[in-house]
This record gives sequence, C-alpha cells and structure tokens, in this order.
Amino acid sequence: MDVVLWAVAVILVGVGIVGIVLPAVPGTVLIFAGLLVGAWADHFTRVGPFILVLIAIIGVATYGVDFVASALGAKHLGASKQAMAGAALGTVLGFFLGLPGVIVGPFLGAIAGELTVHRDWKRVGKAGLAAWIGFVVGTAVKVALAFLMIGIFLVALIF
Repeated sequence: MDVVLWAVAVILVGVGIVGIVLPAVPGTVLIFAGLLVGAWADHFTRVGPFILVLIAIIGVATYGVDFVASALGAKHLGASKQAMAGAALGTVLGFFLGLPGVIVGPFLGAIAGELTVHRDWKRVGKAGLAAWIGFVVGTAVKVALAFLMIGIFLVALIF
C-alpha cells in the first residue's frame, strides 16, 4: 500500500509542477495534495501537521503572485492605476484562454488600462511591457515557491 501512496504522491507533485506554469491546472493544490499523500504514506511520522501547515501557507501565497507581480511590474515603470488594474484583469481573463491568454493577458490588459488615461503609444507600450515582465517574474516566483514547498517536505522527510 505504501508503494501505491508514494506513486500517487509523485504523480500529483509532477503534474502540479507542470500546473504551476499552465493555466487551468491547479499546480499548487496538486503539489500540496501530493505532499500530503507522501506524509500519509510515511504515517505522518517525519512530516507532521506543523510542516504541512507551513507548506500550505506557502502554497496559498502562490495564488496572489500572478496578480501582484503584473500590477507591480506596471507600477515600477510608472504606469497608471488603470494600467495596473488592467494588468490584473488581463491576468484573470487570460486564464480562460489557456497558456497564450495567460502570457498575453497582462500585457493587453495593461495597454487597455493605460489607453483609458493616455494616448501616448510609447507610454502605453511601456506599461504593457512592464506588466508582461511582472508576469514573467511572477511565474518565476511561483516556481520557486513550489520548489520551496517540495524542499521543505524533503528536508522534513529525510532529516
């Protein structure tokens, strides 16, 4: 039975890692579920409630990263509040369009938001680029947090 639980845990974590980048796949949830199954397979001997709560908190933090990163990227280069709101909205709407939507959504949202305030295409493009850079940085942070979750689990399991 333990072998089956470990296999399920590894599969869930593997699919979760892919889901960190792909939309419509709840990557962090799958990673946490896999780690929980792994802890269960070990009868919660080495990975107990404290570690699992810590991992869960890190997992929850990943969900705010997409929205915050795009908006802060836009703000960093002097984009308007409308551009930041547009980047956040573009990120949300992009989820429904798959991977291309997630990549392009923050950029187009920031452009649309900035266009409501300014008609200077250089400034509008700068806001869009800043939001997209924020998205890329946010994705990198989410991947890092996912591997932090896995790392904490492994350290607790091994030591």
